Amino acid sequence: MTHLYKSIPIRSSEITPKQVYLSRRDFMKAATVAASAALLAACAPSVTEEPQNAAPIPTSTATDELGNPVNTYEDITNYNNYYEFTVEKQDVANESKGFTTSPWTIEVGGLVNKPKTFGIEDLLKIFPQEERIYRLRCVEAWSMVIPLEGFTLASLLNMVEPTSDAKYVRFETVFRPEEMRGQKSQLYPWPYQEGLRLDEAMNDLTFLATGLYGEPNVPQNGAPSRLVVPWKYGFKSIKSIVKIELVAEEPDTLWNDIAPNEYGFYANVNPEVDHPRWSQASERRIGELNRRPTLMFNGYGEQVAALYDGMDLSVNY
Repeated sequence: MTHLYKSIPIRSSEITPKQVYLSRRDFMKAATVAASAALLAACAPSVTEEPQNAAPIPTSTATDELGNPVNTYEDITNYNNYYEFTVEKQDVANESKGFTTSPWTIEVGGLVNKPKTFGIEDLLKIFPQEERIYRLRCVEAWSMVIPLEGFTLASLLNMVEPTSDAKYVRFETVFRPEEMRGQKSQLYPWPYQEGLRLDEAMNDLTFLATGLYGEPNVPQNGAPSRLVVPWKYGFKSIKSIVKIELVAEEPDTLWNDIAPNEYGFYANVNPEVDHPRWSQASERRIGELNRRPTLMFNGYGEQVAALYDGMDLSVNY
């Protein structure tokens, strides 16, 4: 690609400082605005007075590069798809309490010259943590705007040196049914697996998120580290990764295995290709009253469209 995406074009001065967005005063201002939408937004909890000395809830006035404000911390951490815990979005935060995220290691291997297993603390030291604001578009036609911290997947893959035979990257979530009761269900082929083409994985937008709102990831959002591929539907952004493997053939993925007619391997956000059971032309942004048109590649076409030159995206969905 001639145009390499280096970072979401938001000046660092536009990201609300941690000490500001952690303040109770800013939270109350944001909560007043959000309260009118709480009746329609399933994820928006009611605003109640906090007990004295309670931890303040992070808020922010930052926006993405299209001017969309980020969702509240409460939105992002209380409305989650994470079937390893439960199929109920608003119960994930409660079900994941106590989930062990330390110690944690991620094995990176397969068709590489320098396979290595990293502790999460190693990754935080080796790779400078960037701030990025990404749009998340769920295949279920709801969306959010999320302020993240982390580093590019490409920087990690370059360290292990993929061989010339590597064409795809396979990801695997931790399998720990004693802590993740959803994994006791036999309806799904656990552990969760996902995959990308190598060129998709090496794109500068592809991100390993280690933090949220200036704080470490929380369990319901995929702690300690999750993949974020913002031009694809959210199920591609696998959570709580323990294994990254470079492979020669297209890997199996959980949702594609279960229902290949509904969940393709590519899963690019595409308003022109509907899910068999609903339209993908519009979406419900959590916290908003009205639906909005869905953008091709979730608005990241300038950075990723060239990856699919010559492909029929209605077939390679």
